[in-house]
Amino acid sequence: MAFTEKNVGRDPQARQELMELGLLSLPVLLIGDQKLTGFNPAKIDEALGSLNG
Repeated sequence: MAFTEKNVGRDPQARQELMELGLLSLPVLLIGDQKLTGFNPAKIDEALGSLNG
């Protein structure tokens, strides 16, 4: 599965995108239309599973 990694500590544009999403905590994962914050493997698996239908 393809992904894009963005480092908000080094990339001002990535930091701006995070702020535009209304999110301030890290990590952030955008999976489909879901916005996940923090590290929660169960939620990540659930979101990835929803992509496969």
